[in-house]
Amino acid sequence: MADNARAKKLADLIREVVAEKLQRGVKDPRLGTHVTITDTRVTGDLREATVFYTVYGDDEARVSAAAGLESAKGVLRSAVGRAAQTKFTPTLTFVADALPETAKSIEDLLEKARTSDAQVREVSSGAKYAGDADPYKKPDEDDADEAEADADADEDGDASA
Repeated sequence: MADNARAKKLADLIREVVAEKLQRGVKDPRLGTHVTITDTRVTGDLREATVFYTVYGDDEARVSAAAGLESAKGVLRSAVGRAAQTKFTPTLTFVADALPETAKSIEDLLEKARTSDAQVREVSSGAKYAGDADPYKKPDEDDADEAEADADADEDGDASA
């Protein structure tokens, strides 16, 4: 089993080689310039690599890009093998990256929170506090005198015992 540094280094190399080959070497019109390689992960034994990609466009463009990547898998794996110069070239698996959809849902949730905060700010703009200006309870002077008397009585009781 290889160490993690070697797997990370190979993953970075695969990402660079696949992106370069998609840009300049693969003539498939389904891929074009709207496919972006976002991340690559390699298993610990360096046998399998997962390549994450995003596609700029609609669902039809995503489907055609996925088909184009599957058909170009052999060419891309050969290019990775030449660049990596390893005993075994990892098999490539292409997975559509969910990052754009996740980022969009997070942006939608943040916008919803901003509007909710604005509504709360608007409602509370003329509001006043529910209690006194000073919310802390302070002992009355009579209560302070009684507390001192109780303390004096306790000290006298302890001395007689």
